[in-house]
Amino acid sequence: MASSQKRITKELAEVLGNPPEGIAVNLVDEGNVHNWNIVMDGPEGSPYEGGKFKLLLVLPTDYPFKPPKISFKTRIWHPNVTFDEHGSMCIGILKPEAWKPSSKIMSVLTATQNLLAEPVPDDAVETSAAEKFKNDRPLFNREAREYTRKYAK
Repeated sequence: MASSQKRITKELAEVLGNPPEGIAVNLVDEGNVHNWNIVMDGPEGSPYEGGKFKLLLVLPTDYPFKPPKISFKTRIWHPNVTFDEHGSMCIGILKPEAWKPSSKIMSVLTATQNLLAEPVPDDAVETSAAEKFKNDRPLFNREAREYTRKYAK
């Protein structure tokens, strides 16, 4: 347990000291390193550009042996994020079978950012968004921009 806390504190210091571009991090509660607030800018050139998305990163007590959970608190129209109050996200690096204890939170943040820029419609949790992404990209982009304007500005 203490080593988990130590590792999280070290990774938090790394992220705060050298945050990925377009990502701001702070703790939900200063006394708890397991819950992080994240604000992520929508990537340039994506339909999310100009949006500020709030996310919650929750680290389990057995981190790094179990992956963190990350969810969108800002609604987003995206094939890999549920369009509901949970904002659950499907991302390869966080799947239990893909997670490695050597993985770092920084890579989770950059993978999340990359997913905004490059959705993976074949691994969708929001099937209607995935269908539009695959079959009518202009319509998908228009809807994603509209929801970004509505929820993330």
